Amino acid sequence: MPPKEPMLCAPRECIKGLTMSVHHCQLSDDSWTSCHVLRGTTRLIPQNLVLRVLGVSFHNWVTMGRTILLHLICAFLASWSISLVKAEDAYRYFTWIVTYGTASPLGVPQQVILINGQFPGPRLDCVTNDNIVLNLINKLDQPFLLTWNGIKQRKNSWQDGVLGTNCPIPPNSNFTYKFQTKDQIGSYTYFPSTLMHKAAGGFGALNVYARSVIPVPYPLPAGDFSLLIGDWHNTSHKALQQLLDSGKSLPFPNGFLINGQTQSSFAGDQGKTYMFRVSNVGLSTSFNFRIQGHKMKLVEVEGSHTIQNFYDSLDVHVGQSMSVLVTLDQPPKDYYIVASTRFTKFVANAIAMLHYSNSHNPVSGPVPPEPTYQIHGSMLQARTIRWNLTANAARPNPQGSFHYGQITTSRTIVLSNSAPLFNGKQRYAVNRVSYINADTPLKLADYFNIPGVFSFDSIQSEPSEGPTSMATSVIPASLHDFVEVVFQNDENTMQSWHLDGYDFWVVAYGSGQWTNASRKSYNLVDATTRHTAQVYPNSWTAILISLDNQGMWNLRSAIWERQYLGQQFYLRVYTPVHSLANEYDIPHNALLCGKAVGLHP
Repeated sequence: MPPKEPMLCAPRECIKGLTMSVHHCQLSDDSWTSCHVLRGTTRLIPQNLVLRVLGVSFHNWVTMGRTILLHLICAFLASWSISLVKAEDAYRYFTWIVTYGTASPLGVPQQVILINGQFPGPRLDCVTNDNIVLNLINKLDQPFLLTWNGIKQRKNSWQDGVLGTNCPIPPNSNFTYKFQTKDQIGSYTYFPSTLMHKAAGGFGALNVYARSVIPVPYPLPAGDFSLLIGDWHNTSHKALQQLLDSGKSLPFPNGFLINGQTQSSFAGDQGKTYMFRVSNVGLSTSFNFRIQGHKMKLVEVEGSHTIQNFYDSLDVHVGQSMSVLVTLDQPPKDYYIVASTRFTKFVANAIAMLHYSNSHNPVSGPVPPEPTYQIHGSMLQARTIRWNLTANAARPNPQGSFHYGQITTSRTIVLSNSAPLFNGKQRYAVNRVSYINADTPLKLADYFNIPGVFSFDSIQSEPSEGPTSMATSVIPASLHDFVEVVFQNDENTMQSWHLDGYDFWVVAYGSGQWTNASRKSYNLVDATTRHTAQVYPNSWTAILISLDNQGMWNLRSAIWERQYLGQQFYLRVYTPVHSLANEYDIPHNALLCGKAVGLHP
């Protein structure tokens, strides 16, 4: 459920992080009052300003004396501080310690990555516009970063937590992330972006609840559950990395997990409705999600309220999240919750239980089978997921008030994925370029004007014939452009593409080759927005993006082997006009590495 709103306290106490009491004020001289005001910092307040606001004349000030004046001033400042607090969005503070531990997700003891001793990591619940201040302490033996999958980091790619924007946190060091869930609601995740750490854990749920003043288009559920579902390998993350570094692909996963287990249980009361927040946190595999004997009402996909269709099962692709409402309207007993792999030669299942609180009957009967439909049926289902035009999202205005289909696109980018071999080793590429990480984050190189780190000329904005190269590739774009992007998949594998810093309208899925004529099939009315889009084998997916968020943003395959071996690049959204209205300055605590060592903002 939503986290509690921060409490406003008496002036002598902590008022939403702001300290104010008569014991914290002193008259510095005849002109100034020194007080602790915002989060413990000291401010000098001109006494003449306070006197004017209080309506106290200079003569009365002299007459009443300094002690009485001090109480008047502090009473004024306490009231003033409360008004400031009410106008400021909440701050939520966290300290997370990343360590290794031992767990047996598939019955075999193995090394996993823990956050505060938990596998998966802690659930991070917050409210629209909350400010998150999270001190991450790395106790691993390798550099480490977390990225916040789907959080837009408005004007703040400094906090994105990928190697193109941040130096990794060295072992036995820390970094404090500071970001805001600006104008967002919905179900998201976080996970490690470094090396193959994601294969060992370190991931968790990140849920952004609507503010109390913004209605949601459904009755509030009796409770909600986060389901982190994904494929799993018994092999350690270091061994998997060595396998990829040697030029080989990952084997088929050893199993499938729900919240780090093969058997989880979720309990509820008969007759009540619950929200299930379902996320694919795996490395490579799409899954189908279903609950025995229950219909699922889809209400939200990655921050967008959807038309509320009912489904027997839903396909969820790597990196994606969605929220469904389920009413416990069946006879009281236990029911299977199933996630099974999709479009794979072998089918693996993750099974959990839905337990009615008044049930005395264990789960029974066969596990609900996977859908009989394949690629075409999955694509048809994807087209039924559409925007709820009349619902509010994070803002008071309805989602449909933004008429994206009436905006003229400023450019078209066509991206074709491939799986080339380099010297007999497996790599992956976009438009014939396989990405390699630089030793200096691209964002720092851009900020400090460090040459030789990346090039705008290394990758083209459409496919072409020729050999594949390796480079640190960046596509430049202008702030406020409205861009059409086509993902062309000529391989016989499922693809999943994610863009940091944005959500985008998924306007079409199609088979074969995309052409200009394919635009006739675009949904320009109620396509939903999301941050991760699937591309079916030998098919294409088209999206529209409003580039309103300046920064250096990672566009990558959400399939981690492909990302690790080069299927990614960065989109630099830029304007030459420097303004805090467009982008925040570099954080004072930014880690510096590579060619940025020794430089100062």
